Amino acid sequence: MNKPDIVALLDFLRASEPLKSTLRSGYTASGRQESTAEHTWRLCLMALLLEDGYPELDMLKLLKICIVHDLGEVINGDIPAINQSGDLDKNLQERQDLDELTSVLPAYLKTKIMSLWDDYDQGSSKESQLAKALDKLETVLQHTQGKNPDDFDYGFNLSYGKKQTDFDDNTRAIRNLIDRDTALLSGRNKS
Repeated sequence: MNKPDIVALLDFLRASEPLKSTLRSGYTASGRQESTAEHTWRLCLMALLLEDGYPELDMLKLLKICIVHDLGEVINGDIPAINQSGDLDKNLQERQDLDELTSVLPAYLKTKIMSLWDDYDQGSSKESQLAKALDKLETVLQHTQGKNPDDFDYGFNLSYGKKQTDFDDNTRAIRNLIDRDTALLSGRNKS
């Protein structure tokens, strides 16, 4: 890499740092709101742990997709699924934000990141489809572990992302176990 590319890379990394503080709707077990970066970390960990179940997939590509899937949230934050309305095109906003964020990068790096994000958004590859499934699974798993507010809507999670988590037998089996925990929490929340 030449010096201007290294400078651009550092500028991009600095601009991406706020993702560590970009909060999501989920809470950690200690009761602190989870950051998007923390969600992304555990999503990548899930992909790593499931690697042997997907010998036909390009695991490096899957991890890359997982890393960039919420990167655009550094600019306008996360919009919880429960708060998304038909008037809002969350994906369009995230893509525009990612386009802005990557504008400091050399063209070849910007193209690499945008292509990975587009693949994720469109579900073009098996890797992106699995990334979407794992993204939903990580979210609902966190909701079963977090110290959530008393009015947290666990029932919403029983249908949230079902289409994506029906990716294959592995993701369905994981989802079924998480849904069991979610149903228990949902029942407690109504008492």
